[in-house]
Amino acid sequence: MGALRLHIEGKSFRDPKHREIILRGINVAGDAKYPKSPDIPSFVSDKFFEADDVSFVGRPFSLEDAHTHFKRLRRWGYNAIRYIFTWEAIEHAGPGIYDQEWIAFTIEVLRVAKQYEFYVFMDPHQDVWSRLSGGSGAPMWTLYAAGLNPRGFKDTEAALVQNTYDDPSQFPKMIWSTNYTRLVCQTMFTLFWAGRDFAPKAVIDGMNIQDYLQSHFISACKYLAQRIHEAGDLEHEVVIGWESMNEPHRGLVGVQDISVVPAEQQLQLGTSPTAFQAMLTGAGRACEETTWAFGGFGPHQTGRELVDPEGVSAWLPEDHDDSKYGWKRDSGWKLGECIWAQHGVWDTYTDTLLQKDYFSKVPRTGDKLDYEIFTNTYFLHHYQAYRDAIRDVWPEAILLCQPPVMEVPPDLKGTVDDDPNMVHAVHYYDGLTLLTKHWNRLYNVDVIGVLRGKYWAPAFAVKIGETAIRNCLRDQLKFLRDESLNYMGNHPLLFTEIGIPYDMDDKHAYQTGDYSSQTSAMDANHFALEGSTSNGFTLWVYETENNHEWGDQWNGEDLSILSRDDLELPCGSTLRSLNPQSPAYSESHSSAEEPQVEPRNLKQALTSPSISSDSSPQSKGYRAAEAYIRPSPIYVSGSLRSHVFDLRNCTFTMKLTAKTATSTDAPTEIYLPDFHFPETNTVVAVSGGKWELDYQEIQSIKVQRLRWWHAEGEQDIKIEGIKRHPGEFANPSGDDVTYLEQCQQGQCMIM
Repeated sequence: MGALRLHIEGKSFRDPKHREIILRGINVAGDAKYPKSPDIPSFVSDKFFEADDVSFVGRPFSLEDAHTHFKRLRRWGYNAIRYIFTWEAIEHAGPGIYDQEWIAFTIEVLRVAKQYEFYVFMDPHQDVWSRLSGGSGAPMWTLYAAGLNPRGFKDTEAALVQNTYDDPSQFPKMIWSTNYTRLVCQTMFTLFWAGRDFAPKAVIDGMNIQDYLQSHFISACKYLAQRIHEAGDLEHEVVIGWESMNEPHRGLVGVQDISVVPAEQQLQLGTSPTAFQAMLTGAGRACEETTWAFGGFGPHQTGRELVDPEGVSAWLPEDHDDSKYGWKRDSGWKLGECIWAQHGVWDTYTDTLLQKDYFSKVPRTGDKLDYEIFTNTYFLHHYQAYRDAIRDVWPEAILLCQPPVMEVPPDLKGTVDDDPNMVHAVHYYDGLTLLTKHWNRLYNVDVIGVLRGKYWAPAFAVKIGETAIRNCLRDQLKFLRDESLNYMGNHPLLFTEIGIPYDMDDKHAYQTGDYSSQTSAMDANHFALEGSTSNGFTLWVYETENNHEWGDQWNGEDLSILSRDDLELPCGSTLRSLNPQSPAYSESHSSAEEPQVEPRNLKQALTSPSISSDSSPQSKGYRAAEAYIRPSPIYVSGSLRSHVFDLRNCTFTMKLTAKTATSTDAPTEIYLPDFHFPETNTVVAVSGGKWELDYQEIQSIKVQRLRWWHAEGEQDIKIEGIKRHPGEFANPSGDDVTYLEQCQQGQCMIM
């Protein structure tokens, strides 16, 4: 086998020519969270509980549409894909029953991605355990295996599920994320990571529920890896590695006192039960719980509310027939009763809490537990087993280790797990913007600084003014990069999720076409990524079915850079299509794929509110694109020191250090989007050497790049494009003729 397209050297990715690779990627696609047949986004209740009989064939998109989507992403400068799939997609029909049709379909989609030269890593995605508990990921049968009854979750608030909400359109924003601290998730994750220690009575098919769940999850992923391996033309060529479970959560492991809400629980929305209250309501008891809202400075208590399930239980009834899935439950595990009551945590006769500190220590040894110990033991043990299973199929696989979000990573530096072929996968969201769905230009909070004890009081973490906010986001990401080097070792770091909500301010932009807040927020996030000194990112998210009414079709989230209800305009390389004397569209566009925008409809396309119920491909488009379609180093002959794009002044600067002069066939290459940097209106200044602008052609897609041949030593480059007034593109107000003349001369921002 020849040289790998991408390999790891220390904390860098390198290509066969020894150039440093920077991954500029995106998550593909959010649609993969829910089935295709039947089509059950999170606001649909019909057939929701028939989750064994589903198919994910057609997710993330059909094979016929794959070329359109990969072309679009390549044209926007992306070179990496975090490929979303779920455990449910593989093993929904029952334990050990794999969906061969979906696996074969996935292999064919990956082969299309290969044609567009993407670097792909596989993401076994989950959110709050399962669709049946308000998220995505695990099959329904895992809940039944744990003794839980999904039909009882609504009345008990064991999980808040949009599919079963009385009015799905009124499902509170971001409330789904509170499911991590409700009964179902707390139970499932505790059993998954530490069932042997905390639930020794939970034995199924002769093994503890921990081993039962983990072995099935790992075996399903390994089986998919084996099939990809057997395909013979994907590993190395397109699939570069595998990420561990998305956003793992500890459940109750290490919670010191289940009678109170832990001080470190940063998110509280709606009803906020203690873990013990969740156990009580899960067993059908009524509890008065505090209620919370999330404001400009975080969560604040709003009152109290009685949660009364009126005897409904989140647990399977005692007479439940276990024969459907073919497993045998141990006689010492009683159905119809809370698993934690069976282990002496509380008494079901008196509703009394007996062991408030049950999860604060290992029951059999008394060893103290906290989140850091959880990460370095229970989480790490699972990661090791998952890693070894994937490597058993493909010894050279890159493993992306994703520890719990926002927590201190495992201390691997200098240990046997300091694996030279490992990447640290990190997630970061600007929580204030995400939860309030508002870009606050006045202030923000250094959340990482607060979590790591940087400040005497949270008030000192407040940053005032947009410049300070942008710098704060950058410094938080830079802190996470440095923390990774200190704990994980000398490895690449990828931010595998980062993004912004588009439905800000009650969807104001959808009525007005003014995406200035989204542009500012997206630009700030990319500014932070550029300053983080990480090895790249995969933006959250690309979603093929997003619309203005339901967003990403999942729990009210709306983070997709693409929407069916926003028009898509031609890119800068096809500006001649705006000239009536020129052919409409070049090789990088096809009228069958994208809508044409011509002089006679340009003003209407740009100024009309982009709200439409039409779901045809012609209505698909993207928003605030000037902030995320931005220049980026792709190959660096040497080592990248810094790079940044100043959107306001349309100026890109980059510094690098080269050990040797660049060879003829291995220059430094920079993705240069032509709507910011049209060929005839771009000014380049370099510290030395020579450069050229050209177009890389990939499957008829022409992607503009700058190639730079330079000497050894410290080198820098500055590239200036077309500077525009904020909002000039989204809401052109000048004379039509003047605007069209600018477009024809390459002076307008056409995407």
